[in-house]
Amino acid sequence: MNLPNRLTIVRIILIPVFILLLVLPLDWGQVTWLGTAIPVAQIWGALVFAVASITDFLDGQIARRNHLVTNFGKFADPLADKMIVMTAFILLVSMNAVPAWGVAIIVCRELAVTGLRLIVVETGGKVLAAAWPGKIKTTTQMVGIILLLLNNIGFGSINVPMALIFFYICLFFTIYSGIDYFVQNRQVFAESSAE
Repeated sequence: MNLPNRLTIVRIILIPVFILLLVLPLDWGQVTWLGTAIPVAQIWGALVFAVASITDFLDGQIARRNHLVTNFGKFADPLADKMIVMTAFILLVSMNAVPAWGVAIIVCRELAVTGLRLIVVETGGKVLAAAWPGKIKTTTQMVGIILLLLNNIGFGSINVPMALIFFYICLFFTIYSGIDYFVQNRQVFAESSAE
């Protein structure tokens, strides 16, 4: 078990910690930041999510730099990313911080791209590395989630917080990068129709 894989496992372990921080009725008080009262549990949740995001960045960098890419890492790293991001968005819907329809689009895109990756591998193709739209999508998702956790203004408020702007940017790149991934792998569908 190399260091990048251990970091991936840490990220997976942080998911239940993150969930418990946001769903348990913990009354640790509130902190006022930029005129907004933020529950301390949400601040801890944002910190846990930030640590998980940093491990995502580090494990990929270390694996590529030190040639430590493994089958476990190829499988678990993107799975861990999707698990914590989708968990965060679902919890944010329950907190009325983001619209459910937007999160439904994000979840559907992630499932569709994951399914396509499986088909590509199964048909002997090579899974494409994340292109710049996918990297922007991931970055805006992670930054947006942290900002949304640190901003207690609910969806539909008169003030449009930067977090919500990040959410819509990540929604745009979620759709764009999903379409781009399907276009880049369109030969899979051409091959299957020829059979």
